[in-house]
Amino acid sequence: MLRRLEQICVDVATAAIIILGLLIFADVMALNLFNRAVPDTIILVRELMVIAIVMPLAAGTANRAHISVEVFTNRLPARLVSYFVVLGSLIGLLALAPILFAGAREFLHHWNTETVFYGDLNLAQWPGRLAFVLGIALGWIRLLTLVIGDVWMIASGGIVDASRVDAEG
Repeated sequence: MLRRLEQICVDVATAAIIILGLLIFADVMALNLFNRAVPDTIILVRELMVIAIVMPLAAGTANRAHISVEVFTNRLPARLVSYFVVLGSLIGLLALAPILFAGAREFLHHWNTETVFYGDLNLAQWPGRLAFVLGIALGWIRLLTLVIGDVWMIASGGIVDASRVDAEG
């Protein structure tokens, strides 16, 4: 189930990147040919960039594709590295929790007050906030599943392979 949601988020992010490219191309062409911009391009680009960055977070987490420094851990015993992997994931959970909380509060505020961006189209602000919260929440849930699986692996005497992809489907 989680894998399916992650794939949907990756697909949404991919669509956002394609729309970003088309929107920027259309805006440049409109400015050069007609001396007029596409309405609210800056707002749309800003919101689409958030979607493109945050939505695939869970899929990147499941693939353990985060940046890591292995200069020192490559020289340590594998069992000790397993503990560092879990520690890093726990720190990630703690770091994402206040971001998720603040994002949810921000979304609820914009949802309840029905705020809009100041521009030609008066676009609602809540859809971008919702996408942010969904992307962060799914990433947090995926990281939590990795922590639980890694702790279980260590407790059962195994070694966590930091390059292992979580194949839960």
